[in-house]
Amino acid sequence: MTEKTTNRYLHAGRGKFKIYIGMSAGVGKTYRMLQEAHTLLRNGENVQVAYVETHNRAETKAMLVGLPLIDRRKVFYKGKELEEMDLNAVLLLHPAWVIVDELAHTNIPGSRNEKRWQDVVELLEAGINVISAVNIQHIESINQQVENITQVDITERIPDSMLHMADEVVNIDLTADELITRLKEGKIYDPGKVATALQNFFQPEKILQLRELALKEVATQVERKVETEVPRNLQLRHERFLACISSNDEIARKVIRKTARLAAYYRADWSVLYVQTTRESVDRVNLAAQRHLVNNFKLAIELGATVLREQSNDVPGTIIRVAHEQQATTVCIGKPHISLFRIILRTNIFNQLLKSFSSNDIDIVILS
Repeated sequence: MTEKTTNRYLHAGRGKFKIYIGMSAGVGKTYRMLQEAHTLLRNGENVQVAYVETHNRAETKAMLVGLPLIDRRKVFYKGKELEEMDLNAVLLLHPAWVIVDELAHTNIPGSRNEKRWQDVVELLEAGINVISAVNIQHIESINQQVENITQVDITERIPDSMLHMADEVVNIDLTADELITRLKEGKIYDPGKVATALQNFFQPEKILQLRELALKEVATQVERKVETEVPRNLQLRHERFLACISSNDEIARKVIRKTARLAAYYRADWSVLYVQTTRESVDRVNLAAQRHLVNNFKLAIELGATVLREQSNDVPGTIIRVAHEQQATTVCIGKPHISLFRIILRTNIFNQLLKSFSSNDIDIVILS
């Protein structure tokens, strides 16, 4: 089974899929899954535990008491008896809900599937609801970022498509201090491993960066869910600003700074667009004007903007196109005496600009 398998889940009768994500081991993902299993059981749901890794944590082991467990499959590999989730047994018993921990786990060679996430896809396709858990470092697209932060080579990964097919993605969050406290109390690793962990993975600055990645990942999944499931007229508008500047140095700086303040207020992404006409080509503009333009680009970048540079004599048409491409919600331009506004008025396309933006719910702000 390959990653393409995850594209086959869209059919009637597919099980629901919930993933708990954490920034590291020990935040409480498994504990939270088992809490949910107890709640389902009290509500009369047929829920069973197919695989849970307690790591000998007393709190987690205690949560297993009273939950129906599916026996694991015993496999001899390289002279050792190992245990795996029994996929066939889960499919045969066909519970309504099943708990499957360690989503990124690599199965013992010879198993039906190479990875546990592939086992989960089979369960979902069979109509079984799955609750699972994974750490942020095991997500394929950000694996390299995590390795740069932790300096740890992470070989077990899940494709991002597993997150996309999840009905719910929930972040289990702790502060760096809380996580380190849990580690020191022996709630994550055996006492003999605590000192080494504190010197390596469990450093406050590393935990903070991993926490940011986990929060961003879950936020992205929530945004995707909103876009696909909430009617457009009911969705909250996520602001994105597009500042349009000309080669006029003084006005351009004001437009950039004021747009930066607007973007900061709304906590929004923003871009700066400069449309270079034939009259403003390098061989026709003096060096001072070119230097001012470069300095304005640097100012925009320092203030958090993405700088976009286009070459066109159709300034209004280019603004309209870029605004749509950038999914801008607000276009900011300078006051009427700047060259950009004169071009718009002279070419009699200002009405077209207004009409295009209003029909797409894009605002125009003229900055004084």
